[in-house]
Amino acid sequence: MENVNKDWFLAINAYAGKNHILDVIITAIAQYTPYLFIVGLFYLWFTNKKDEALFAGYATTLGIAINMLIGLVYVHPRPYMQSLGHTLLAHKNDSSFPSDHTTFLFSIAFMLITFHSTRKLGNLAILLSFACGIGRVYSGVHWPYDIIGSIIVSVIAVALIHAFKNRLVFLDSIIISSWKRIFERVK
Repeated sequence: MENVNKDWFLAINAYAGKNHILDVIITAIAQYTPYLFIVGLFYLWFTNKKDEALFAGYATTLGIAINMLIGLVYVHPRPYMQSLGHTLLAHKNDSSFPSDHTTFLFSIAFMLITFHSTRKLGNLAILLSFACGIGRVYSGVHWPYDIIGSIIVSVIAVALIHAFKNRLVFLDSIIISSWKRIFERVK
């Protein structure tokens, strides 16, 4: 199984460092897509889709927490730590599995598709999440299985948040009413 992971990594990463323009585009996607998603959540918040933005935030928080727990019990070295491939991004030498970037993105994307009002945006977010995940592999900082693991963690996080959705609505109302009070004071 580890051989498949390495083979897939080498196949995707084989093009890294060969075309400067492609490298710049893909590393930008790999690094900056999370910021685009954050802007998207602010957009949802300020266009009266506060529940959708908050639930995406809950799913992301849970997904990253699951990643942290996995990192405590399972450490998998990054490709460059094993002197494999071509590395385009600087990264700390921590466990690669699962990818926090792609867990963040897929958790938001999968949560958005659970709401009718943001389903189209969620589908677009899934495509961008895949692009970022492939970009992380292309850039030499993740293995393909790290991305697959992120997808699984995200599905679990979204399923758990969705299962407790009725209980979290109360938290939503507290956050939204607090926001309204703060906003009214600022006016």
